[in-house]
Amino acid sequence: MSEDLNNDEITANNEDKLHNITSLDGLYENWFLDYASYVILDRAVPHINDGLKPVQRRILHSLKEMDDGRFNKAANVIGNTMKYHPHGDASIGDAMVQIGQKNLLIDCQGNWGDPVTGDSAAAPRYIEARLSKFALDVVFNPDTTDWQASYDGRNREPITLPVKFPLLLAQGADGIAVGLATKILPHNFIELIDASIEVLKGVRPNLVPDFSTGGMADTSAYNEGQRGGKVRVRAKIVERDKKTLAITEIPFTTTTGGLMESIVSANEKGKIKIKKIEDNTASTVEIIVHLAPGISPDVTIDALYAFTDCEVSISPNTCVIQSDRPRFMSVNDMLSESTHNTRRLLKMELDIKLKELMEKIFFSSLLKIFIQEGMYKHPDYESSSNFEMVQEVLNRLFTPFFPQFYREILPEDYKKLIDKPMSSITRFDVKKTDEQIKGLEEEIKEVKHHLKHLTDYTIAWFLKLKEKYGKGRERKTELRTFDRVEAAQVALANVKLYVNRADGFIGTGLKKDEFVGDCSDIDEIIVFREDGRCMITKVQDKVFVGKEIIHVAVFKKNDERTVYNMIYKDGQSGVSFIKRFSVVGVTRDKEYDLTKGTKGTRVLYFSANPNGEAEVVNIQLKPQSKLKKLQFDEDFAALTIKGRNSIGNIITKYPVKKISLKNKGKSTLSGRKIWYDDTLKRLNADGRGKYLGEFDGDDRILTVLSNGIYELTSFDLNNHFDDKMIVIEKYNPEKVYSVVHLEGKSKNYLVKRFTFENAAIGKQTSIISDEAGSKLVLISGAAQAIVNVQQLKGKEQTPEMLEVDLSTLIDVKGMKAMGNRLSLHPVKTVELLQEINPEVEESVADEDAGDNEDLSPDAENESSSQNEPGAASKPVDFEITNPDDIEIDDDGQLGLF
Repeated sequence: MSEDLNNDEITANNEDKLHNITSLDGLYENWFLDYASYVILDRAVPHINDGLKPVQRRILHSLKEMDDGRFNKAANVIGNTMKYHPHGDASIGDAMVQIGQKNLLIDCQGNWGDPVTGDSAAAPRYIEARLSKFALDVVFNPDTTDWQASYDGRNREPITLPVKFPLLLAQGADGIAVGLATKILPHNFIELIDASIEVLKGVRPNLVPDFSTGGMADTSAYNEGQRGGKVRVRAKIVERDKKTLAITEIPFTTTTGGLMESIVSANEKGKIKIKKIEDNTASTVEIIVHLAPGISPDVTIDALYAFTDCEVSISPNTCVIQSDRPRFMSVNDMLSESTHNTRRLLKMELDIKLKELMEKIFFSSLLKIFIQEGMYKHPDYESSSNFEMVQEVLNRLFTPFFPQFYREILPEDYKKLIDKPMSSITRFDVKKTDEQIKGLEEEIKEVKHHLKHLTDYTIAWFLKLKEKYGKGRERKTELRTFDRVEAAQVALANVKLYVNRADGFIGTGLKKDEFVGDCSDIDEIIVFREDGRCMITKVQDKVFVGKEIIHVAVFKKNDERTVYNMIYKDGQSGVSFIKRFSVVGVTRDKEYDLTKGTKGTRVLYFSANPNGEAEVVNIQLKPQSKLKKLQFDEDFAALTIKGRNSIGNIITKYPVKKISLKNKGKSTLSGRKIWYDDTLKRLNADGRGKYLGEFDGDDRILTVLSNGIYELTSFDLNNHFDDKMIVIEKYNPEKVYSVVHLEGKSKNYLVKRFTFENAAIGKQTSIISDEAGSKLVLISGAAQAIVNVQQLKGKEQTPEMLEVDLSTLIDVKGMKAMGNRLSLHPVKTVELLQEINPEVEESVADEDAGDNEDLSPDAENESSSQNEPGAASKPVDFEITNPDDIEIDDDGQLGLF
């Protein structure tokens, strides 16, 4: 029995102990949640109301506390901020430098570093700061600020500052918290103000970022700054000459030092080829890239975008603190919230000002009545021995005047009255007081008007900010749409490719075997074998692709212009087929059968033609009793170009002895149709933009810049074109152009007509005078260019308009001729009115008909006209023994024999 009692007691004691145990899981869960909340709310993520993180807010509050109009040592500001920020001086100093470098809220003195070059700021004891005028106007107002106790309870700090401007979107922000991150890109100061005004007018904004480093940005996938969005930013690269490139603006998030390192690294890896690189950056960015001999500047520019930090992709993620919790929202919604918050703060300020004005009128009226009615001399007032008695007497004396006041008279008001010194009472000026009251009433009327028209008042506030602080804050980043640079198209041929045909290996490490050609280490290689199969594989040191290789070359994806001509013998029937085909898109390392796929199939003839050439071959047959004609010629031009899966046409069902080349082929493809996309500033063969025409062989493109420089270029799709270009078209050496230009020395407007000289590709030549002040006014390639000339006649310089046909003023002369005067009188303006070109008008229908040819089945084979690099083909001549003479039907194919 006693043993049972002891066991019960032990069980009870154990249960009591279990009740007192706290689970470690629960502790860690709570602690982690507390820590995560603290980091998110109090360290890493900015608040939507003022766009500041706590450390930034405390720095600005400390600067305001210390503000006396003079600069303060940054070290002193940091020390004062430590009263509010519990994380040490290093974090405060770093945050202060970041604010200063954004050149908006803090006026800086000393070396504050340079975010463009990556140079760090000097020590806080050497640099100074004060609040900018913009910050003083926009950020602070103690009357509209919500306050809280600092971390140690000794001081007051703002919960948020009453910022009346979308500061967060202007400065941008990024931070990493626990479980989430934020990255808000900076936007343009002026555009934010304009967008805020649009919000007040009921229009939803559409913001895109603007970066202090300039450059070019493609914001087509910005997604309003939300998760999943992306901004591609590029450096601005200028071609100084054919051997020199200059980087004048760099992408946001990069530095000149980091950018140069990425270029050097790409050069060492063979992705680009440069001779040297120089950093001449001072007040503006200037990185000079010297190209190696024979390297195309246009291809190098694309390679810089593809392989270096000259192009970066930035993924925004707009997360802010709102109502004490993190919230993901778009930048357009953030601007709307900020704009409405500004409107709310301005209303609060107007309400406070209205109350202050009414209080001033209240007390002035109170004092006026007190003196005018002689209340200060009233016996009861003078005999009052304490404040309660004074209050009672004044209440009784003011009773008849109570309706004049907007509120009840409080004891504090009487206290202010009786505290007035007798000297001020005796010198009281009633007339002056009435004028002051009248002025205050006018101010009240104005404030009430603003409150009634609060939206208009807020718009006026933003316009005032724009006028006062907008100068010099224009957009720095140029908005562009980028064509994606394919790395394989611009990669330099930095490795050598070899092939071992017999053993079936290709690679860059087979240096003792047959050399194929130069290629890039990111290229793909296409291989054809005698069994009628092909495959595509990536360039490697050594890879097995199958024995009996007949052709190896660099594979160009989506290349419809390279055409393969092939004759093969089907292994089952013995019938020989002929086909022309292209290989466009395939899966890497997968074998594709180009024949009927039967066992024993062999390729009898094969050729690869980079521009769709079609040769003539001689086919010899094995002697047969039924055969009278043992050889015949076959022209591949008679065949339609099809896909790689086509079986082909029957060429003969008799055994073939030998196939040999009789005549080399000519291209069966029409000229390459080229367009110019003005948005991308690039050529294309996809039908986007202005149609330039069909190009083949030595055809060239004429470009004319606004400064009077012309240049002939090839129709390579990698070419870059200057933003100042005003003419781009297919070069016609017979076409006559009319030009009006201002000669800088004589200040005369001249007109000339000429044909452009057939200059070397890339050579830049001026068509106007070299004198300072000369400029190209207009250029027209029409047969008749009609211009409107405003000339000044007589002593009074009376304006007169005159229509002139430029073709009647001067004959066609040499390109270097200066031309004739446009008018004997001084010319004020010249405007092109009309271009008449009958030949073009007559050919419009023909051109449209040419465009419709794109709808034909063969049009899909018209693409690139460039030669295929790195190709190695082996002529295939076969002696056929043991022929399999089997009669078969055409199997649906159109047989030639």
